[in-house]
Amino acid sequence: MELKVEIIKRSGRGENPSSIGKELGYTIEGVCNEEFVASRGWFYRFKKRANLHNIKVQGEAASADASAASDFNKILEDIIDDGDYLPEQIFNVDETGLFWKKMPERTYISKEEKSAPGHKATKDRLTLLLGGNASGDLKLKPLLVHHSLNPRALRNITKAFLPVIWRANSKAWVTLTLFEEWFLNHFIPAVERYCLAKNIPFNILLDNAPGHPTTLDVMHPNVKVVFLPPNTTSLIQPMDQGVIASFKAYYLRRTFSQAVRATQNDEMTLTDFWRNYNIYDAIKNIADAWNEVKETNMRGVWNKLCPQLTQEFLGFTDDEIAETRQTVVAMGNQLQLNITENDVIEVLDSHSQEQTNEDLMELEQEIELREETQDIETPQLKKFLTKELADAFRLIEAGMAKLEEQDSDTERFAKVHRTVTEGLKCYRAMRKRKALYKPPLMHTSINELQ
Repeated sequence: MELKVEIIKRSGRGENPSSIGKELGYTIEGVCNEEFVASRGWFYRFKKRANLHNIKVQGEAASADASAASDFNKILEDIIDDGDYLPEQIFNVDETGLFWKKMPERTYISKEEKSAPGHKATKDRLTLLLGGNASGDLKLKPLLVHHSLNPRALRNITKAFLPVIWRANSKAWVTLTLFEEWFLNHFIPAVERYCLAKNIPFNILLDNAPGHPTTLDVMHPNVKVVFLPPNTTSLIQPMDQGVIASFKAYYLRRTFSQAVRATQNDEMTLTDFWRNYNIYDAIKNIADAWNEVKETNMRGVWNKLCPQLTQEFLGFTDDEIAETRQTVVAMGNQLQLNITENDVIEVLDSHSQEQTNEDLMELEQEIELREETQDIETPQLKKFLTKELADAFRLIEAGMAKLEEQDSDTERFAKVHRTVTEGLKCYRAMRKRKALYKPPLMHTSINELQ
């Protein structure tokens, strides 16, 4: 049983079952030096059949972690009481990996992708920093770290207007420098605006992971930073108690939903959709999935860390995540992928898989080669044209007229029409400004030319 427990512990960090078995000298029926080979899906099902997923490791390390988590809860409660912090003023952030373009391993799409020349799954991995407050009504804008500063899909996009904070380094990691920059230039201004709007003091308590910069606590007089004890994040870290898991499930569901829509009426094959799915599509799905995380979820996950703040909540349950997984399975069947819920779980769990040194070295070499060989291009940013705006308004009005012809509920249509009209005000104002704008005339005298 000790060996099984060790495998379960380590598989949670994303290690390959076969490499674990080899390193531990795992044998079958006592036969030494037999290679232990298993897919992640088989390994998950093995754990489930053997009822090993609920095993609590006994021993000094495990009890120390639980003890440290319990002690920290009491320490944090005293800090909250002494500082008179409101739930709105208490924040938590956490990092997570995301393979933004990943299908279940057993599908033909995944197999085709792996067989493609130069394919590296590491290229499709990015890191996100997600967080919010204990009242659940402020979700911070996600920080996204990609391995490329200017991927082709974003060449004509103004990154400042993306629904994420876009940053890059070769390993797609949230470095100490990136975290400090996020803290000073994004976290503090966003929270200060929020406190002003809520008419509460700008006096913030930030629960932070132990791997983040220790200098944060002295970087702003109104922000107190408290670091979680090492090896306790999985036990009490709020974002790790269901928020990130929900977000990833929603992201996968949105991706599958888009694939279903794109392949309806044989307009596009699934292979074509997946080939064209790019990082810009992923960013929009990340933003939508993050918006989909409910306020009750954001608040309920604080139950283990600050139960005194969430007394009316029972904590987070994974019922909704399970329902989301089942929806993905149903859509997978529509796409003829023949997947099971275990396949979906395998995809979601893979996001936490750590990159090997070999993966990182290959990725860095590829980035260096691309930077050396690519042509220097001046990005053509998107811009509004008066004629194109007019055409867009005509198409929208034609679409609304089609809806009105078919809707017998006049009140419902009127409500939709008002919403659309209100939403288009910013674009109509822009068209008006462009129509009124006249470029200045250039007057040049002979003397000026001389």
